Formats: sequence, C-alpha cells, structure tokens
Amino acid sequence: MPIDAGSLHYAVGPALALVMLALIALFLRWAFASGSSSGKPVRREELLTPVATLTRRESALALRAVLSDAGIRSTIREPAAHRADVLVFPEDLERARALALSFGGR
Repeated sequence: MPIDAGSLHYAVGPALALVMLALIALFLRWAFASGSSSGKPVRREELLTPVATLTRRESALALRAVLSDAGIRSTIREPAAHRADVLVFPEDLERARALALSFGGR
C-alpha cells in the first residue's frame, strides 16, 4: 500500500526518537544531580576539613582509628610523598583537633 504524499508517517520515527532522547536527558539530569534538594551548589563549609598532617600513612591510620573510636568519621588524603592529611567533617572539627593534639603518633 503506497504512502500518501501528504501523510506525516515519515515523521513519526524521528519524533519518537527525539522524545526518547529528551526523556533520557531528563532522567540523567535527575540521576546525576549534586544531591542538594535546593539545586544550590555545595558550600565550602560542607566539605571535609584537614585536622592533622602526618609524615607516615601508618600514623594517619592510627589517628583515624582514634577518631573512629570517638565516633568521628574521617578519611585520609595523600597529596604528596611522605605526607598524609586526616580530614573530618566541619561539625566534628573541634573534637577531632582535641584528639589529634593528644595523639602521639606524629
């Protein structure tokens, strides 16, 4: 059966493809959003803060264990050789500093 020259059947396929691409783009935007419900970028104050810089990774791991025992979440960053930074969240910074000062593993 021939397609009428005035028919728009030829446009259905590309239109459907464009609609699907738009839906995928919206889904990806939602899935990979920054996590902030207001859409604002994360403020610097919400990021991890260095609490101590140590020369050995083993010392940094020991300090992390002390912080963990106190209920403080932390992580280690190694920006250079023979340097390990212990990072904590800002709300735990004062307690972590007090523990780091009493820590003898430097």
